[in-house]
Amino acid sequence: MTETRSISGPRSDDEVPAFWRALGLPGLVDVHVHFMPPRLMSRVWEYFDSAGPLVGHDWPIRYKDPEEDRIGYLRGLGVRAFTSLAYPHKAGMAESLNEWTAGFAARVPECVPTATFFPEPEAAGYVRRAIDHGTRLFKVHLQVGGFDPRVPELDPVWGLLAEAGVPALVHAGSGPVANGFTGPGPFGEVLARHPRLTAIVAHMGAPEFAGFFALADRYERVHLDTTMAFTDFAGGLGEFPPGLLPRLRDLGLAGRILLGTDFPNIPYEYAHQLESLARLDLGEEWLRAVCWHAPVELLGLTPPLS
Repeated sequence: MTETRSISGPRSDDEVPAFWRALGLPGLVDVHVHFMPPRLMSRVWEYFDSAGPLVGHDWPIRYKDPEEDRIGYLRGLGVRAFTSLAYPHKAGMAESLNEWTAGFAARVPECVPTATFFPEPEAAGYVRRAIDHGTRLFKVHLQVGGFDPRVPELDPVWGLLAEAGVPALVHAGSGPVANGFTGPGPFGEVLARHPRLTAIVAHMGAPEFAGFFALADRYERVHLDTTMAFTDFAGGLGEFPPGLLPRLRDLGLAGRILLGTDFPNIPYEYAHQLESLARLDLGEEWLRAVCWHAPVELLGLTPPLS
């Protein structure tokens, strides 16, 4: 029987390094981190501050620091690799965002090269170029974009990603507020058409947890990230069903659950996401897989990372 010895989670950010050291890890890998062009990041923060229609709740962002300070903060926590998730809310934005995120990754060694796309005629071309230039993950935000992932313009894009084995991290769940084509149905149809697509479902698919877990059961390349799930902040994401905990454990041990946090756009300390995972009491092996081994393998990182 697999060992499930429990470990205490960090109660504050100061305790985060002790947490991963206690697990015997060299650090953490976070697949759900946001770095964006400064003007866009400021607008995102303003939207959260105003509890905009797609937020719907008070959401005070904790880490509103200058970009270099945020990079340094992650380094201090021991986050050895992280993404720079940027996403467009309208056509004509994605390619310029990809230029910015490519430049960011080029100057920040810990950053996994990340890109995005939107349903537009040019999408297949700039996605192909991004893959050719080393992008390792694409961010897709169905809630903010409000678009149908099944549209014809995106079919060749999903095909490119499936062929290249490059993951798409997709906000497809309806939390915190449903918009457009969220929920497991529309993205499930994409997977039915492209069953070899490597996908990471953001926020565990909240609040439609069961529907997205069913997709993970059906498609072997579907993963889920932990972002904001299990924390004490509801935020419209819903409560994880206790009946899914055995599947959560099995998928985690199989390398299909990945650490994500939404840093810096969170209303609590970074440590709380880790604490919320530890208190699930799914064992050290599960935590090691989620916080390090699974994202390292999926993103093709080369440990030891420093």
